[in-house]
Amino acid sequence: MKLNETLLNIMDKQDKEHDLDAMEDHLMGSLETPLRPDAFELPDGEKIAIIAAHFEKIMHTLGLDLKDDSLKGTPLRVAKMYVEEIFSGLNPENKPLIRRFENKYKYTQMLVERDITVYSSCEHHFVPIIGKAHVAYMPNEHVIGLSKLNRIVQFYARRPQVQERLTMQIANELKQALRTDNVAVLIEADHLCVMSRGVNDVSSSTITAEYSGMFEQDQYRNEFLSHIRQK
Repeated sequence: MKLNETLLNIMDKQDKEHDLDAMEDHLMGSLETPLRPDAFELPDGEKIAIIAAHFEKIMHTLGLDLKDDSLKGTPLRVAKMYVEEIFSGLNPENKPLIRRFENKYKYTQMLVERDITVYSSCEHHFVPIIGKAHVAYMPNEHVIGLSKLNRIVQFYARRPQVQERLTMQIANELKQALRTDNVAVLIEADHLCVMSRGVNDVSSSTITAEYSGMFEQDQYRNEFLSHIRQK
């Protein structure tokens, strides 16, 4: 009887762990990146110093010799990378300034920017998400510089993310910048949390899309998809 109870407890625990893994792969809260109210009270220099100290403890706990020439500078390098590079999109001061220009050409057809590099980080395991974003809009009275499309993608990618939220954040920012709902965003990405751990699946990829305004109609959505599939 005790053996059966033990087996049932083990199986129940495994089921719960499996459910937790499944949930963490799909959980997404609000559209806003979850931040504390005091997220930006510390200057970047202090954040770097604190992160470096904590990362040094992590490395020490793992048994690494921090006196080694190759490792002794790693805590500071990691801290600067977090604050100044791969998570720089958390800081609203780094948000790109988007200027609208009058659509003097009266261009009204679809504008597509495809294959924008996405380099983000999974917020569940802090490992890379690498892929491409394709964005499009139908101009009204205003247009924005092409490079701003890339910068919007990069700004929202440079923070801990889930791909669904990232897709919608980019779409919402484009709608606000362009003052139009006629926006489409599609992201194709590989998640290292899937590839390098867990199921270790190196062949799958994830696609997310957000269509609004005219792109909710089959005609325009299909045209957008045909453009991004051309090579």
